Amino acid sequence: MVHELGFFIRGQWTNPKGRKRLETTNPATGEILATFPQATKEDVAAAVKAAKAAIERWKKTPPPRRGEFLLDAARIFRRRKEELGRVVTTEMGKVIAEGRGDVQETIDFYEYASGEGRRFMGYTVPSELPDKLCLSIRIPVGPVALISPWNFPIAIPGWKSGAALIAGCTVVFKPSSLTPLCGAKFTEVLEEAGLPPGVFNFLVGPGSTAGDALIRHPDVRAISFTGGVDTGRAVYKAAAERMIKAGLELGGKNPILVMEDADLDLVMDGVVFGAFGTAGQRCTATSRLIVHRAVYDELVGRLVARVKKLRVGDPLDPRTDVGPVASADQEKKVLAYIDVGKAEGDRLLAGGKKLRGGAYDRGFFLEPTVFEVRPDRRLAMEEIFGPVLSVIKVKDYAEAVAVANSVEYGLSSSIYTNDVRRAFSAMQDLEAGITYVNAPTIGAEVQMPFGGIKSTGPTDTREAGFTMMEEFTYVKTVYVDYSGRLQRAQIDTAALTGQG
Repeated sequence: MVHELGFFIRGQWTNPKGRKRLETTNPATGEILATFPQATKEDVAAAVKAAKAAIERWKKTPPPRRGEFLLDAARIFRRRKEELGRVVTTEMGKVIAEGRGDVQETIDFYEYASGEGRRFMGYTVPSELPDKLCLSIRIPVGPVALISPWNFPIAIPGWKSGAALIAGCTVVFKPSSLTPLCGAKFTEVLEEAGLPPGVFNFLVGPGSTAGDALIRHPDVRAISFTGGVDTGRAVYKAAAERMIKAGLELGGKNPILVMEDADLDLVMDGVVFGAFGTAGQRCTATSRLIVHRAVYDELVGRLVARVKKLRVGDPLDPRTDVGPVASADQEKKVLAYIDVGKAEGDRLLAGGKKLRGGAYDRGFFLEPTVFEVRPDRRLAMEEIFGPVLSVIKVKDYAEAVAVANSVEYGLSSSIYTNDVRRAFSAMQDLEAGITYVNAPTIGAEVQMPFGGIKSTGPTDTREAGFTMMEEFTYVKTVYVDYSGRLQRAQIDTAALTGQG
C-alpha cells in the first residue's frame, strides 16, 4: 500500500490536493513507499509564519522544561526504534543494523540535549568597577530552517532539531526529497511528544523551490544545512545577504593513514567498515587509504581479499554487509567516477561494476570497489559518496600527511600507529575537524562537536557536543550596576580611589 502523506504545520497535518506529488521509493526493490505534495512558496511561508507565531511562547519556556519535551521524544524514539530503523533501511538502503543505529543517534542526542536545558551556560566575570556585575547569557536566534540530507534521515534531523529546540528556537524542517518518509515519521514522534503547535513544522519539496524559498524567507533567522558543496555555498551566500547564521556541513574526502608499525588486523576491520559501511554514503566515509610502503603490499592484498567477500544485497537481511546506493542518480554518479578512474589509468583492484541478475535488477547495487591511485588523480581528490576506496602508497609519515591535506575538504581523518609521538603529531598535523587514532573515520559521538574545515564548512559552526548552542543562539552581554551612582568604565578612576 502506497501512503499519501502531507505536511505538518502549526500542529496539524495537511495534504493539499491537486499538486504534483513526489514519490519516494525503496532503492533495493524500486517499490513506491509513499507520495507527498511538493511544497510551494506559499506553503513555506505558512510554515515559517507558524514558527514565528510560536517563538515567543517557546523561547520563554524554561530550558529545563524544553528539555523534558526532548526527553519524552527520546523515549518515544526508543520505543519505536525497530519500526523507524526499518523505515530508514527501506527508504534509504543502509543495512538494518545501521538503520537502527541511525535512530539510536537521535535517541542519544535528544537525551544529551535535554540535559543542556539545565546548563545553558554563560560567563560571569569581574568588573573593573566596584558594585558592578558583568555576565553573558544566550538568547535563541528565532525561527530556524533545518535542511537535512538523505544519508542519515533520522540522525541528522535529530542533531539539528535537538540543538535548535533546546536553544529555544522554533523549526521549519525540510528533509531530502529522497527520504521524506523518514522525515514524516520523525515529525510524528515530536507530535506525540506534545510540542506546542508551531514549534516544529515539516514540509517536503525540491531544494530549487521549497528549499530556496525557505533559506530566503525574511523571518528565518538561521539555517542549518547538510549537503553538497555547491548548494552549501549558495546557502551561505543567501545567509550572508541577510546577515543571519548558517551552519554548514558539506562533505569530505577522508583519509586513513596506515604507518609501518600499525596493527594490520585492526586496520582491516576499520578500513572495511569505514569505506563500505552505508555503501560509502557518509560524509565521514573512508575515501582514501594512505599506506606506508613498508606494509603496502601486505595490506592491499589482504584488503582486496576481504572486499571480494563482502555480501551485497537485501539491506533488511542481517547477513548483508553492503546495501544499495540510495538512488538511480547516485548509482549513475558512482559508476561515472569508476569510469573516470579507468580512463585516467588508475589500477582497479576489486569491484568496479553494477551488480545484475535476479533481485539486483530491481535496485541500485554496486560492487565494493578498490582502486590503486596517485594522489593527484580525481578519484583521490573528489568526493564520490559511494562504495569506492582509493589506495595510495607513501614513503613516510611526512608524505602521508601531505597527501592527506592535499584535498579541498577537511572533515574526518584517521591514523593507525603504535607510536604515541606520531599519534600526537597527527592530531596537530592533519587538516580536519575530527581525527581518530587507531579507529576508522566514522563513529562520531553526540557529546562531542562535529564539523570540519576548508570546503567542508565554516570553522565557526559545529553540530552536536558542547558547542551545539552556538548555531542557534547569540550571546548577550549584561552589565548590572548596583552602586547607585553613575560609573564610567575605563575613565572613572575616582570610583576606585574613593575620591570625589
